[in-house]
Amino acid sequence: MTAALADRQKVVNFGCRLNIAEGEAIRSAVEAAGAEGMIVFNSCAVTDEAVRQARQAVRRALRERPGAEVVVTGCAAELEGEAFAAMGARVVRNDAKGLAKSYRPISPLLPREGGGPSPAGAISNPPEMGPRLRGDTGVYSPALSGANHARAFLGVQTGCSHSCTFCATVMARGEARSATIDAVLDAARTALDRGQREIVLTGVDLASYGDDSGTTLAALVEALLTLPIERLRLSSLDPDRIDDALFALLTQEKRVMPHVHLSLQAGDDMVLTRMKRRHRRADAVALIERLKAARADIAIGADLIAGFPTEDAAMFANSLALIDDCDIVFGHIFPYSPRAGTPAARMPQVGRAIARERAATLREANARRRQDWLGTQVGRAASMLVERDGVSGHAENFAAVALTAPAVAGTIIDVRLIARDGDRMIAAPTQAKEIAA
Repeated sequence: MTAALADRQKVVNFGCRLNIAEGEAIRSAVEAAGAEGMIVFNSCAVTDEAVRQARQAVRRALRERPGAEVVVTGCAAELEGEAFAAMGARVVRNDAKGLAKSYRPISPLLPREGGGPSPAGAISNPPEMGPRLRGDTGVYSPALSGANHARAFLGVQTGCSHSCTFCATVMARGEARSATIDAVLDAARTALDRGQREIVLTGVDLASYGDDSGTTLAALVEALLTLPIERLRLSSLDPDRIDDALFALLTQEKRVMPHVHLSLQAGDDMVLTRMKRRHRRADAVALIERLKAARADIAIGADLIAGFPTEDAAMFANSLALIDDCDIVFGHIFPYSPRAGTPAARMPQVGRAIARERAATLREANARRRQDWLGTQVGRAASMLVERDGVSGHAENFAAVALTAPAVAGTIIDVRLIARDGDRMIAAPTQAKEIAA
């Protein structure tokens, strides 16, 4: 992060779409606190690499902006707050990241490591915030990304009540809790009122939405579709939580985009067992076969971890074959990295070099599958949401699209996909769609 960037942007988000949505609440809280010049890093801790990137960005900001207050929040700050505080940053825990009092300017300034001033109280648990919570059961307020995005990311759920052996999310975000349907509808109306025509639902464990309040994700989607939403997209879903009602919405409701991203993690049953996942390989394959039989144009994405502890060559081969068996065209693939305090960190490790090599092999296979799939899109009609630059966007199935001629940012236009160019499609506009009443 450069000093120029810090001048323009007070909040820097790392990681998932939920963090992007929550970043807007942080931005509003910083403004309400009157914290001019404050730099807030909304961190991620899904992998060691994510934490390393956060540390690197914080160190750079402290070095390049010696007079600014640097704040770290998010999952990495929750898990490694003392380390960030030792650098000279103020640390705000996850359940306080949206509160204005978390960002009130602190004085006097004290020396910090590496030179320059550091705010007094630069510790991971500010006294005024009370004890750090684990498994907070409070009501979750929906998080809505800013108006500067063509699509609106709407966080409807946080935390997780599962116990996957590789994941530190429960330690960072606590037990699963959901926003009320009414609160989500109010947030969605805000997005629609400001002209955002696609809404993306997101959460730490989105498919568990409503478990804490007696409702379901399908019920939330049905409620949202009573609003004039033109495009509704869902982020990552656990395959074992797609019930009949949600399946019907994914395959029969035209305003729900034909793009399903699944939290598969592996394609070998022994690895899935050791991960404490709640599905098996055959379940994933069968689900995707059903989805594609019911809606032929649906595109499949998946999260996959390479090099999980005890994974041998045959187990990895099963995960590699899953890309073709499940027609995965949008892979979110990363090498396993041990997270302190998780059961998987105590299992026999395969080694980082092997994990990275296997991740690269998975990415190569996924890239080939995506290229083949994009080739089948040539000549098809599609609609795309035009993004801020006026020339790029995504089709309904999430294929990246570049226009041959500029269009108005934020509009949805009909296009003809005329060629493949690397990982994107080239499209010629036909006509703009009318805004839904």
